[in-house]
Amino acid sequence: MDWSALLRMPMTVLLILAVVFALITLVQLVALRQHLHDGHRLAASWRALLCLAAFALTLLLAGAGCALRGYRLLGEEAPVVEIDARILSPQRWALTLTWPDGSTRQLQLAGDAWRVEAIVLKWKLPTLLAGVPPLYRLDRLSGRYDDPAQEAQAPRTVIGFGEAGAFDLLDLKRQYPRWIPEIDTVYGSGAFLPLVDQGHYSVSLMRTGALVARPDEATERRIGQPLGD
Repeated sequence: MDWSALLRMPMTVLLILAVVFALITLVQLVALRQHLHDGHRLAASWRALLCLAAFALTLLLAGAGCALRGYRLLGEEAPVVEIDARILSPQRWALTLTWPDGSTRQLQLAGDAWRVEAIVLKWKLPTLLAGVPPLYRLDRLSGRYDDPAQEAQAPRTVIGFGEAGAFDLLDLKRQYPRWIPEIDTVYGSGAFLPLVDQGHYSVSLMRTGALVARPDEATERRIGQPLGD
């Protein structure tokens, strides 16, 4: 069941009804003015009541529509990167990263799992509900060992995605916070999954600013297999 489509439909209907009642409110205002001009006070009173009722319904429908739109938007996910893994030797992996624009990057990683981290810029609530998505910048990809002792001693792999000297909106926010007042917060978000040979993983960003990592069905089955199978 497509819940996003179900939420989008009542949102659209409610907003259309809000526009309809807004037009009714304008019509009643014109009629109210005419009755007042003609001295028909009783008829003007009824028009005033109808005008207030239509305006109240306009606000109620518009508020409900915007509330549903906000929840739908917060539930959407934007693709960030696809990761394909191939084993080279125990705890040594070749990864291929594919971005939504089709560009790719190949690299090698040490560990039992991969971890991707991003810096997320989240907007304040009015801007977020208006449909402006969180901004993010991939910060690094690293290897992760299952054994904490090995994590502390074994060679680790950390690949950064930042470009030295590049213009960065997040740095601008830190240096001049008053220039961009609609920014709510800047924070880090990360996700990791176990590495398996021929594994395929998808990383996406939710409207809440959280990174989500998922294996495909075949990869999930391999992750669930006991070691050595």
